[in-house]
Amino acid sequence: MDTNTTMSNFHCNHSTQTLVTNVLPAVMITELVVGLPGNLVALWIFWFCMQGWRPNAIFLVNLVLADFLLLVSMPFRINYLLAGENWAFGGIWCRINLFMLAVNRSASIAFMTAVAVDRYFKVVHPHHHINHMTPRQAWKVAGGMWVLVIGLRTPLLATQLMKIGDDGRSLCRSFDSYNETPPGIMLHNAMFVGEFILPLLLLIFCSARIACILRQRNMDRKLKVRRAIRTVMVIVLAFVICFGPGVLTGLLAVFYKKHRPTDCQGYQLMTQLFSLSIGFTYLNSALDPVIYCFSSSMFRNALKASVNKLGVVDLQLSRRGSMTSDC
Repeated sequence: MDTNTTMSNFHCNHSTQTLVTNVLPAVMITELVVGLPGNLVALWIFWFCMQGWRPNAIFLVNLVLADFLLLVSMPFRINYLLAGENWAFGGIWCRINLFMLAVNRSASIAFMTAVAVDRYFKVVHPHHHINHMTPRQAWKVAGGMWVLVIGLRTPLLATQLMKIGDDGRSLCRSFDSYNETPPGIMLHNAMFVGEFILPLLLLIFCSARIACILRQRNMDRKLKVRRAIRTVMVIVLAFVICFGPGVLTGLLAVFYKKHRPTDCQGYQLMTQLFSLSIGFTYLNSALDPVIYCFSSSMFRNALKASVNKLGVVDLQLSRRGSMTSDC
């Protein structure tokens, strides 16, 4: 099979997405500059400044690892866009690059949801056996989530994703308008929508139930419960901001193709809006450190202790997150 996919399987010809190449590189560079140091600091704190990890912290550190898949992949996408959508690293690395981006998205959603569900059980079902999960069990759950995510995304590696555009450029895209959609792309598209809608419904349910419990039990003055609802709401907000625009614009492009199949110019505008919206997806690597601070008192205390050692300010540590090492 040829490395480059021929154009016969596409209902519209390919052209360079000028709007995307003009706008998205600057956005991605900013996200990389913010996200890389934020996640490096977070990883350092998790590994060297915390001890006695709880399941919540284990899910968060796996979220950090998922972010590094994105951060490693982003320079290649930035180079691709700065070159005017001309992929210079070959068909195999095109597939690997898009696979890593897809795994990052799926894993980020999975572990963000896991953190929110952990908070839900602690507030709504405080005596449930899930709340007594050991760190070893939490690592097994995290490992199972990675296996599931990678397994569902692996078909992308077996799909030809590199194409030659109208102007001879090598395009590397995972979303295109196929006449006959390959099985790997069908699964990829279904995952793209399903992994947003289902977790979003779960997050909304968790938020509503926690808020309901607050009112029923008059617990709104308890700091622990207020932190739980705040954590879930921060996750919901980051979830919608990062992953919502891509799903919305993607569905609009599909709708446009179905009802105006001959209007390739209009469809290409819709696909450019979709490609621009992926910039919000990449934003999750920059926003995740905020989730770490809201979700883990141990992480907050370790971060404060590290800042205090600089001697610039003296931040007060909370008693709830006292299980930290001398970092």
